[in-house]
Amino acid sequence: MRAAILREYGQPLDIVDREPPEPDPDGAVVSVEACGLCRSDYHAWQGHGEWNDDKVPRGQLLGHEPAGEVVAVGEEVHRVAVGDDVVVPFSLGDGTCQHCRTGHGNVCPDGLALGFESAAPGAFAERVAVPAADYNLVDRPPELSARDAAVLGCRYMTAYHALVERAALDGGDWLAVHGCGGVGLSAVQLGRALGARVIAVDPKPGARERAANLGATETLDPAAVDPVERIRDRTGGADVSVDALGVSETCQNSIRSLRERGTHAQIGLTTEAERGEISLPTDWMTRWEITFVGARGMSPTSYTELFELLAASDVDPGELVARELALEDVSDRLAAMGAYETTGVEVVTEL
Repeated sequence: MRAAILREYGQPLDIVDREPPEPDPDGAVVSVEACGLCRSDYHAWQGHGEWNDDKVPRGQLLGHEPAGEVVAVGEEVHRVAVGDDVVVPFSLGDGTCQHCRTGHGNVCPDGLALGFESAAPGAFAERVAVPAADYNLVDRPPELSARDAAVLGCRYMTAYHALVERAALDGGDWLAVHGCGGVGLSAVQLGRALGARVIAVDPKPGARERAANLGATETLDPAAVDPVERIRDRTGGADVSVDALGVSETCQNSIRSLRERGTHAQIGLTTEAERGEISLPTDWMTRWEITFVGARGMSPTSYTELFELLAASDVDPGELVARELALEDVSDRLAAMGAYETTGVEVVTEL
């Protein structure tokens, strides 16, 4: 099968032919029909993350947002069958620990991060192996294409987890989204589906336009206005605010834009500039009882609720897709991410 391998950080991926994977006894193999290209792939490609013991090794097969069809299962698999259309979450639990059993498999201590560690080769390939398949694989609704389902595997479900399960966003709340890349736009669309009023902040006109089309009540250019001042004037302070980029400015602006007892959700991971550490206005947060929560991935057991929201609200995650790619395009598009030249979600559909 064809696969895209990280040989050197920041250099074009090596597209090679290699043997397709076989399923573990409790695992499955999925034929990849589509795989999203995410800013987390960019961080991996650049070799970021050593400050958090999260640096992707050279030789890694990247790609962590796949959707496709099950083509093989191990002898211990009972729920999943060959021919099933599935979505593959990137945060893979072992299915047995306390966290997995209580709906928090995204923080499974023995879990794997698809496409980010050698024990979990990724999905920029024709096939991908998934461990603990009965737990990790998510049945794809028939009305959701593989291309659109690939949007869900990381950014979309992370945004849902952040807003619903971590920040408890409610109908009528004001939601501020700082950074309108893939995960930020996912938060905009999902926030509107949940009945929130959304203010989206991004310096790029294309990102602001896409956010408005996805339902943002207002969009702000941080180069033209002070987003904290504008959000507080407009709303009295957001109920929930999201940093979807992971730089000091967006994180601090997100916190400062909150009302008393508001909730900040950190989704974006930091870059080489911050190296995992951002200064926070802790005295101000203490004075106004601000809640700070992190969100990474989502348990596969929560997908049912996400699908129910999509069906009930007629929200279409496919609206986030800005470009379809061939495997050979991935390296160039990773470089474009580094220059903040991408808008929306890009999906590899030619493997």
